[in-house]
Amino acid sequence: MRRMIPSLQSLICFEAAAKHLSYTFAAQELHLTQSAVSRQVQQLEEFLGLNLFNRTRHGVELTQAGEHYFKNIKSHLLGIEQSTLDVMSHKGLGGTLKIGVVPTFATRWLLPRLYKFNEIHPEITIHLETSTKPFLFSDHIFDAAIYTGTPAQVENWPNAKTHYLMNEDVVPVCSAELIFKHFPELKGHSGELIRSLSAQEIARLPLLQQTTRPYIWKEWFEVSDLDHPFALDGQRHELFSMLAVAAIHHMGVALIPQKLLEKELRSGELIIASDIKLKGSRAYYFVYAEQQQSPLIAKFIEWLLTEVELSQNTFMK
Repeated sequence: MRRMIPSLQSLICFEAAAKHLSYTFAAQELHLTQSAVSRQVQQLEEFLGLNLFNRTRHGVELTQAGEHYFKNIKSHLLGIEQSTLDVMSHKGLGGTLKIGVVPTFATRWLLPRLYKFNEIHPEITIHLETSTKPFLFSDHIFDAAIYTGTPAQVENWPNAKTHYLMNEDVVPVCSAELIFKHFPELKGHSGELIRSLSAQEIARLPLLQQTTRPYIWKEWFEVSDLDHPFALDGQRHELFSMLAVAAIHHMGVALIPQKLLEKELRSGELIIASDIKLKGSRAYYFVYAEQQQSPLIAKFIEWLLTEVELSQNTFMK
């Protein structure tokens, strides 16, 4: 049976004309004549049996149907282009995985380890793009994602399969200089003594807040059985990585997952101010489309879970 698919050339011409709202600019982009673009769009309209553009004195504008069609096909055209470049670059071997990942996890945990995957699987290219919200895999945005959220959020992700990676337990961290400024009597003492600060003592320090989790300090003080009247006060920053930089520069104490601060804790740029942890309900998960049986994803999952186990063992030592 003949597929109801118009010619690729007519779709490319329409996409370019819709993007620029101009046959002239579309022709320049595609290195065609204006009449050739117009002819291809006309053939597409005849195939569909409806108008995609309204002709005006100043050029063209999309009809309602044209605007809807443009939004639907542009991601598919991009996918065809990416798949073509992928098979050309890999000569039919391996392939490319496009993975959405939360920003701080990408820069502080995944990227420092990703070279190991490249060494094991040089035939697979990983593209990382930051993403903080769930999405539909049917939209072809990513092949998979590393997402942080609650079990309920992950379970309600439509048509998705998930692998648990690790908890997002957070600890209060700051610079030693900040602690010595507020508690000069601790100068010269060991890190273990500094880590024994009580919730009452932490409350005397300036707090650094996370924009996307405005109640995180309030939750920490509740766990510590302290009603801190100013638990919502302090500088606000969007990402854990931004909070870490602010904390390094003595601006305050921040609640950040300890597993994302390996480098700073090792170097002494940051210290754990208290052993009281906020064991939240959020965790990191690897998520991908349930119906997608990709050998590339299977290889990445196998490597990722191994790295998580290795990091857990190192973390426990």
